[in-house]
Amino acid sequence: MTASIDKVVLITGASSGIGEATARELKATGARLFIGARRGDRLQALAEELGETVAWRRLDVTDGADFDAFVEAAEARFGRIDVLVNNAGVMPLSPLAALKRDEWKRMVDVNIHGVLNGIAAVLPRFVAQKSGHIVNVASVAAHMVMPTAAVYCGTKHAVRAITEGLRQEHDEIRSTLISPGVVATELGHDITDPAVATALTGWRKKALTPDAIARAVRYALEQPEGVDINEVIVRPTAADM
Repeated sequence: MTASIDKVVLITGASSGIGEATARELKATGARLFIGARRGDRLQALAEELGETVAWRRLDVTDGADFDAFVEAAEARFGRIDVLVNNAGVMPLSPLAALKRDEWKRMVDVNIHGVLNGIAAVLPRFVAQKSGHIVNVASVAAHMVMPTAAVYCGTKHAVRAITEGLRQEHDEIRSTLISPGVVATELGHDITDPAVATALTGWRKKALTPDAIARAVRYALEQPEGVDINEVIVRPTAADM
């Protein structure tokens, strides 16, 4: 039987993939959810399906003011905030020599600044209430570097470092890094390099489904006070990397 999680949980990137699966998983535990993403139509449909303890708001994680407004709306709806799941991310892989500067900037803005904007929006509240939990979804790319993924890996290494810094600076706040291997999601749909897009299709022949990562998030949240799951790496059993 699934343990109860009596918490208010904010989830970014919740319109599909890992974010949507996490919303479904945590809803089953009794958590109250406030979900965000750029695609409001998908958020609305998911919230209506899951019921009255799930609310939503469009969110651009790269906009600090918009993230602040997202958190304020969640607090107004549920009265408090206990957990932030920073899940939004992009992965337009390409060789460095392709010089896709706009795609590099997009990855840095979403994958790094988006996480920092989320931390900035909730941290004062967590410090004031002397409790809180920030879950950052990184990748096995936080532990490795591979051709075509140099910038993406750089952003995920940064998320790992930021999460560890948060842990060291705040004894009263829990911090968790979730590092998935290959997962069958929309991540990478914006790859513009044909050879890399073809390679991604091959990698995904050995892929997890998003619910596997959602269960890892739930595991971290289920722990009793005083127990902090700092990192979970989840790979397909047959993974090459």
